[in-house]
Amino acid sequence: MKKIYYLSTCDTCKRIISDLGLKEKGFVFQDIKTEKITSEQLEEIKNLAGSYEALFSRVARKYKELGLSKQNLSETDYKNYILEEYTFLKRPVICIENKVFVGNTKSVIEAVKQVL
Repeated sequence: MKKIYYLSTCDTCKRIISDLGLKEKGFVFQDIKTEKITSEQLEEIKNLAGSYEALFSRVARKYKELGLSKQNLSETDYKNYILEEYTFLKRPVICIENKVFVGNTKSVIEAVKQVL
């Protein structure tokens, strides 16, 4: 499976998709704002990433607004926040076969390039 979970309004996501040439490589695209991630999809990604926390974005505006930095969040909390609000999913999430790449750091993008 080749799939990317992203935001179509995110310039960083658009740049990564373009730089990696993902449209030409047969990826399935899911804009998480218009097509919410399902519990089953999130579970599948979590199994590849190792935890819900690894998929959780602490730079989302709502993270500060809700005061989550002052709370001790559990795996269930991370899962529920991601399912409730798309902005809590760190993005992009790129799935290639049985590997998952989460986020937009240079090291993550380099790792995707190696697999492609």
